[in-house]
Amino acid sequence: MIEPDIRPARPADLPGVLALYSQLNPGDPVLDLAAAEPAWAALLTTGLTTPFVADMAGRLVSSCTLAIVPNLSRGARPYGVIENVVTDADHRRTGLGRAVLHAALDKAWKADCYKVLLATGSRREATLRFYEGAGFQRGAKTYFEIRRP
Repeated sequence: MIEPDIRPARPADLPGVLALYSQLNPGDPVLDLAAAEPAWAALLTTGLTTPFVADMAGRLVSSCTLAIVPNLSRGARPYGVIENVVTDADHRRTGLGRAVLHAALDKAWKADCYKVLLATGSRREATLRFYEGAGFQRGAKTYFEIRRP
């Protein structure tokens, strides 16, 4: 069996991440590489965000992105936000999603984040239990969202 390499993403990982994201939000428009490259470069170089991937022999099969947000409350300790958690449909229920989440959490704790937030639009009980199994608490805070009209 191939052992996954759980690591921060690299510039060359963009096509694999885009392929995963097509499973995350199938209704989203397909981004070509040229349109995605500026955002990808910013994600990799700002120092505030880190995409993590599970790489199996050169194929990306899971990913999430951690943002570490500077903060003036909580003793000026930052907080983390995890977004875009996705695992390839053929590799779900294998621990890879949890592995990329744990890599992101490890980085957040090393950065002295006092908390890490994760939101999901899924109402599927299995998805919610997955996040609970990774250590997240359901209902700890009330989450509100507004989207640009």
